[in-house]
Amino acid sequence: MLQKNQVYTAQIVDYTAEGQGVAKIEGCAVFVPNAIAGEQCEIRIEKVGKTWAAGKIVKILEKSPHRINRACPVAKLCGGCDFHHMDYEEESRLKAERVRSCLNRLGGESLESIPMHPAPTTTCYRNKAQYPVSSKKNKAYAGFFKAGSHQVIENDRCLILPQEADLVKNAVIDYMNQYRVNAYDESTRKGLVRHIYVRQGAVSHQLLVCIVANGHKLPRIEALLERLKKIPGFTTLVLSVNTKSGNAVLGDEFITLYGPGYIEDTLCGLTFRLSPRSFYQINHHQAQELYKAAIEAAEITKQDTVLDLYCGVGTITLAMSQVAGRVIGIEVIPQAVADAKENAIRNNITNAEFFCADAGQAALELEQQGIHADVVVVDPPRKGLNADAIQAIARFAPRRLVYVSCDPATLARDTAMLKEKGFCLQSAQAFDLFPRCAHVESVAVFTHE
Repeated sequence: MLQKNQVYTAQIVDYTAEGQGVAKIEGCAVFVPNAIAGEQCEIRIEKVGKTWAAGKIVKILEKSPHRINRACPVAKLCGGCDFHHMDYEEESRLKAERVRSCLNRLGGESLESIPMHPAPTTTCYRNKAQYPVSSKKNKAYAGFFKAGSHQVIENDRCLILPQEADLVKNAVIDYMNQYRVNAYDESTRKGLVRHIYVRQGAVSHQLLVCIVANGHKLPRIEALLERLKKIPGFTTLVLSVNTKSGNAVLGDEFITLYGPGYIEDTLCGLTFRLSPRSFYQINHHQAQELYKAAIEAAEITKQDTVLDLYCGVGTITLAMSQVAGRVIGIEVIPQAVADAKENAIRNNITNAEFFCADAGQAALELEQQGIHADVVVVDPPRKGLNADAIQAIARFAPRRLVYVSCDPATLARDTAMLKEKGFCLQSAQAFDLFPRCAHVESVAVFTHE
């Protein structure tokens, strides 16, 4: 059995889903952060479980050719990014391999490879940020959580965000410190400002700023607006009221303090209205590539009715409306549904309908109404499809099912369940919407036997 604090020599042979290196020492899987496959390392054991251990690199004996110097000075502490220590070639390879491995191991497939669509840039691509706010020595500051904790790591410039996002963060922190607006304290549940939320339109460059607060109003709003109006693209300021304990960032109540309460952006040639709760892919270029691939894979005709479960603000629904006879979008978040309906109007799309409901329940209701779906598209949250949704999709028995996934493990799990319902996986491909981060998107296409 491995001994805590003992140093062992081992080779990194694989990666975890979170991007940590994996070494095998005395038959035990040891998870090692900041490691690269192929490296020979001296590893200190820091924690020992029954079937696994956690370790830390003491010395790299044989360095991978994919190892690079970190461009971000806080990369080892900040939990936002995972791969600043390796080049993008290796990051892309491991992400494609993760999708393939999950589909084979959990989904029962036997895929030899997965096509990967890498991003054209690894910097300034992310159009949304949620900065947690904290304080030290009575001074507010913001950054991102340290991995596995709620300790906020301060960062002057986040390389995967546009500069305007950091300018907003700095402006809000300056306002807080000048006017003694307290940061929220999770342990005491006192203080006001919890998060600084920023969303930027990649094409419009409009900025939505949302202050998440433990209360229903902010002091000296005019002083905050004076700072925000100096930032190019600033369009609207919204207060999100979140007085609950827990990890949820946004609250249920939104109060518009300045501007319309939303911004607009263009995706796939369509204009979309985006509110704080609206789901919208964070990488504009890669989202367009992903949606293009999903639409092509769906093989939609003008005679088809397309059902889009988990439709968000209607991005892929409305894109598919241009090649379908009828599209129906289902989304559980009321604000997103309102945005989707407005987006259909502003784009003069008349063959799209949107309903606010749970995906599984809505699918059952549509089935009871006699609506048949020729093509079903799903883009579920990280937890994947629920049993009701899979059951309803099976009863629709669509000609094609297009599954857009943000988690290879739940995609693979659902693939196995769909196979039991008569579906067959035809193809799968990976898209990197999150350079330098462990997440990866994929598009899987199923036919029904």
